[in-house]
Amino acid sequence: MIFAHHHRARRFGAGILGVALVAGLSVVAAPPAQAATDAVSVNFASSTGSYHGGAAGALYGLSDDGVTPSAVTAGANPVTLSQKDPGGAQHPNGDALKVSNEFFSTGGKYLFIYTQDTYPDFPYNGGARPTDFSTYVTAVTDAVKAVKATDPNHFAQYVFLPFNEPEQEWYGNYSAANSQRLVSDWATVYAAIKGVDSRALVGGPAFANYQHGFESDLLTYGKAHGSLPDFTLWHELNRGSLANYAGNYADYRALETSVGVSPIPININEWGDRSDLSVPGQMIQWLAMFEKTKVYADTAYWSYAGNLNDNSAGPNSANGGWWMEKWYADLSGNTVAVTPPQANTPQTVQGIATVDAGKKQATVLLGGNGNAVSVSLAGLDQSVFGTTVDVTVARDTWSGYEGSALQPKPFQTQRLSLTNGTPSITIPNSDRMSAYRIIVTPAATTAPAVDTTWSTSVEAENTTLTDVTAYAQDTDADPMTFATSNKKDVGDLSHVDSALTWNVTVPATGTYRLGIYDGTQAAPGQNALFVDNGFSQIVQYTADLSYTYRNRTDVLVNLAAGTHALSIRTSRDGSTLLPGSNLAIDKFDLTQVVGAESASYPARFGRVAGTTPFVSGQGRNGALVSVTGSASDTFFIAAGDDGYYDLALDYRTPNAAATLAVTVNGRPLSGFASTSAGGWTSTARVHLAAGISQVQVSAASGTAQLDTLRTVRATGGDSSTKTIEAESGTISGASRVSTLAAGTNASGGKAVTYVGNGSGNTLTIARPTGTPAGLYDLGVHYANAEQNTANHYNTDVVSRTMTIAENGGATTQGIFRHNYSYASFWWKTVPLQLTTANGALVLGNPSSYAPDLDQVTLSPLQLSSSTSTYTG
Repeated sequence: MIFAHHHRARRFGAGILGVALVAGLSVVAAPPAQAATDAVSVNFASSTGSYHGGAAGALYGLSDDGVTPSAVTAGANPVTLSQKDPGGAQHPNGDALKVSNEFFSTGGKYLFIYTQDTYPDFPYNGGARPTDFSTYVTAVTDAVKAVKATDPNHFAQYVFLPFNEPEQEWYGNYSAANSQRLVSDWATVYAAIKGVDSRALVGGPAFANYQHGFESDLLTYGKAHGSLPDFTLWHELNRGSLANYAGNYADYRALETSVGVSPIPININEWGDRSDLSVPGQMIQWLAMFEKTKVYADTAYWSYAGNLNDNSAGPNSANGGWWMEKWYADLSGNTVAVTPPQANTPQTVQGIATVDAGKKQATVLLGGNGNAVSVSLAGLDQSVFGTTVDVTVARDTWSGYEGSALQPKPFQTQRLSLTNGTPSITIPNSDRMSAYRIIVTPAATTAPAVDTTWSTSVEAENTTLTDVTAYAQDTDADPMTFATSNKKDVGDLSHVDSALTWNVTVPATGTYRLGIYDGTQAAPGQNALFVDNGFSQIVQYTADLSYTYRNRTDVLVNLAAGTHALSIRTSRDGSTLLPGSNLAIDKFDLTQVVGAESASYPARFGRVAGTTPFVSGQGRNGALVSVTGSASDTFFIAAGDDGYYDLALDYRTPNAAATLAVTVNGRPLSGFASTSAGGWTSTARVHLAAGISQVQVSAASGTAQLDTLRTVRATGGDSSTKTIEAESGTISGASRVSTLAAGTNASGGKAVTYVGNGSGNTLTIARPTGTPAGLYDLGVHYANAEQNTANHYNTDVVSRTMTIAENGGATTQGIFRHNYSYASFWWKTVPLQLTTANGALVLGNPSSYAPDLDQVTLSPLQLSSSTSTYTG
């Protein structure tokens, strides 16, 4: 069986930006026909060990420090990461030492280094083992020395991998001769690494797939000669791994026993296909089997570095895959027995369950099939949960690769008795791309609230199609195809009469959000939205990696109650094609907008640190989290817009007045304090970047018992944001104003380009009136499509850096990930502290190009001190 490699999906046809369009690497038979309802049994009294949490690492998940914001990284919490060696030439970014600060500061545990990525080519060194093997050994020891010198505090957390897929590279398939040569070279490089520092960890050999013969020989030799790996690694890169991994794992552990070796930690350091990543219902199948065996595991690198391997969106947002990883990272306590309908079978429902007696919380994560799921919840300890429990269910849906997703809200709740047989809950489901989280807690005074927002979906291929083409995107036949809803999409929107039309009946007059799952070929595009055969608005799409690398573009439309015909068309006037109209469309969502965007984050489900006892039976969520001293509770909140939100914290101060220390992405907010014992709500109007922010709450003085953190969109604060057109600034040196091609989403169709690559090539922005010294968010509407074209695999994107110098003040640096086209612009938020009254901002980069610039905004972080209200 052929296995694709992380960096270089075997090249069977060129895709946009160097992405290979891979033919079916394996064909896994469709699972047996399922009943209408799948049955899953959970036994919370049957512990399977402590929760491990190591299954959601990433290979080249980070690219450059700050490209993936710390809140996004910390929320997903990859405890392992695999990157290239310091100065390695394999990719333009992903250097281990350049991402180590973000990784370790956000909870990372082990950073694995691919030392063969020192080579610029693949196969490494032209596919041939160096004739003088000592040259490679020197490169490896240089990497070890660099890590030791640069990051001595974390040196014992780096794991050096001297070989990557050796059976497909320098040594060939298993034979006695090939194995002898590999084992000999392993011993040589192992000794060299340990010779630099005996604390150095060595992992490998990172086979492309599980290799019984090689592993047996390596363990036998390693035990006899003192060269056992500190971590054993191999890859599970094929849909068949969902069936075969359990047997591979058992075989390896049996080998250790037969050789007389104690169990060695395992990292499956490349897992999953393109159609698995970003898809909650696919990812849970992999996470479940790795958590069951308590191994570390890293998602494969198929697209480009810096987006947690397709599990984050845009510069700062979550997609459905991110929420799946976040849910997994939130687990605690002990894992317990889960019995799925079919074990070790691809495309079937699988799950993970934990129970944490201290939190009085039981959790089940499951998904993987398109049937309803009946879940029995046996073994809940009445001494922990009482005789009645609340069960809430949230749905994590696929939002595309670049489609941002807000917090999945509970949509189902039941109050169940533990004294009358085994409680169970049935989850209605028809979407195998979705995953679900079930949380069980002691019954609260008030039953948990659920989201009842009206929403509907339609597949693009199921609309009325006019002069377009429906295409099969069969991820079962070819798992290396990018994920597609219902395995079909619609393309060829290239004629003036091309249209997709469908009828929808909405329940009430009001505003609705239309979500369009789209794919453009690395360029922005436009369609026209018609309602009841009348033009409504232009839909503006940003650029995507390819036609099948899905984004989701949202527009608001006002509809009267009743039935309407919605239509996406390529022309507004029926005779002229809109620029970039020829894109791919996968599906449509239509969701009612009721009131301001809001979200609620129970403190009991936050990530607590330090001595944070739970005060049971109180608060709207049935338990309060007590913080004092160094204890804290951390929330990962999601915002749909760049704009102002009222951030409200509900809490009690049991003894006397208390002051809370509240930070957003590490920056302090003011005014969260009570003046006496009792219940309080403190509210601050805060600017948030669209996407994920990290909020940490602790007690600066006294003791506080946290109930809920709430966010409500406060558009009234948006007038405090100052917007500046880039071309209105002072342009110096080689920087210039460029007119962009039709279809761009740049304001006025223009941008300032060629900023940087010399100290004199700058854009100077005068400080707007009303922006005194203080904490700000600098919004940058930018474009960066730079990539390294020297390599023939992956999409070797290049990050761009911009310096933001305040005249008379400090210089801040922002870093901007690749966004597919110089005519397509994204918003990126850079935290900024201004220290002068009116010093201008000089944007540039003396050593390389900054991104192209359309607009910048300045928004005070907090509009005024928090207000605190006594609630009793």
